[in-house]
Amino acid sequence: MTHKGRIFLVDDDELIITMLSRALRKEGYETRIQTTVDNIVENIASWHCDLVMLDIHLNENTSGLDLLEAIRKEKIETEVVMLTADDTAESAIRAMKLGAADYLTKPFNMEEVKIVIGHILESARLKEEVDYLRKTGHAAHDVICESPSMRALMQQAKVIAEAQVQTILITGESGSGKEVMAQYLHNVRIAPQETGEDSYIPFISVNCTALPENLIESELFGHTKGAFTDAKADKKGFFELATGGTLLLDEIGDMRHELQAKLLRVLEDRKIRRLGGTVDLPVDLTLIASTNKDLKAAVAEGKFREDLFFRLSAFALHLPPLRERKEDILPLANYFLHFFSQRYQKKNIKEFSPDAERLLALYPWPGNIRELRNVIERCVVLESSSTINASHLPLEIAGSSSATTPQFVERRKTNRFILPEEGFSLDDMERDLIVQALERTNFNQTKASKMLGVSYDTLRYQMKKYGIKK
Repeated sequence: MTHKGRIFLVDDDELIITMLSRALRKEGYETRIQTTVDNIVENIASWHCDLVMLDIHLNENTSGLDLLEAIRKEKIETEVVMLTADDTAESAIRAMKLGAADYLTKPFNMEEVKIVIGHILESARLKEEVDYLRKTGHAAHDVICESPSMRALMQQAKVIAEAQVQTILITGESGSGKEVMAQYLHNVRIAPQETGEDSYIPFISVNCTALPENLIESELFGHTKGAFTDAKADKKGFFELATGGTLLLDEIGDMRHELQAKLLRVLEDRKIRRLGGTVDLPVDLTLIASTNKDLKAAVAEGKFREDLFFRLSAFALHLPPLRERKEDILPLANYFLHFFSQRYQKKNIKEFSPDAERLLALYPWPGNIRELRNVIERCVVLESSSTINASHLPLEIAGSSSATTPQFVERRKTNRFILPEEGFSLDDMERDLIVQALERTNFNQTKASKMLGVSYDTLRYQMKKYGIKK
């Protein structure tokens, strides 16, 4: 399971904290537990955690608010979520003023806990990258691109953002940078309002597929106390929390029909009503929707409301996949290399070798920018030399252009290949190899991908590219 982050849990109730730890570990988080206040600030600092979950009422002499104040005073770089059994807002408000990212009321709804933690850590990651861009001389709203298609798209996005358009649709394959584009639109839109680096104008990202069916409406629109069994206090939803800023609804193509109708009303009236509430509350924000689905096809199939599609698509931006903007691959790879070398304290890692750059540029990147980011992070973590070489890259990338056929090249004992004087077509060679592998495995794509040393998804992409069918 993917490692999602490190969470330090502090509560004097061992049963509750153990249960919470177990649930978070199942989700891919690394956890550490402490039930006393002994050396707690030092322990938090030394463990370098991403987030602390801290009970407000610890013992007679020390409260969680005291510890929160000490954490902030020591400038420990971690997010803090306060835990409380108090159904009043007084302690929660004080905690937020002291720098808590959020608070959760006992007893916990684990689905809500996962949503809150995921949102906080993702926001912290985005802030970290923005801070890095500032330190390295980029504007906070820069997007790294060199390809003509992306430059034209970014210019269009800038015009839309500066016009203060309040509803925008972003489409593109998974991993193509839709959330980065949304953050760019937000930063350009708020640029005239910024009063300094510490000014806060909310940018809230919500993945519609990550919200459970029984919680999504409450999380989006909020609820009043008693609206349902676990509603122990009034709670603002994401629409209210994003007021004055931007709300990104990611993967909106998966939103169920009745919520699509509610969203349409919000876009038209700019008002929301909490679950169980009787009052319509105004919301002034920019709503950005994103999806990797073909919404026109979804409308034709009856899976997406036509009126909502027309409302969203008035200002639409389509992000091309990374394989269609190859000029962006190396600038992005170098950005991630320097970013992760800073993050992991490996400042000696400076560059890619020419062979590594060639392989990165040739690879089709079926996972787009997200895959590129993950590959570079892996290289930085696992390697220590100043230059990332071809041998440091994953096999599916290192093998993506090293395959050969006898009629084109001869192999040396040194494992290098000699390019014939007359040259040859790389595309023809690649297609021929894929066909041979498929024929030898009776078109078993899993076995063929292993034979070629590429991933299953890469093989599928190449088959589609060359029109290879059984």
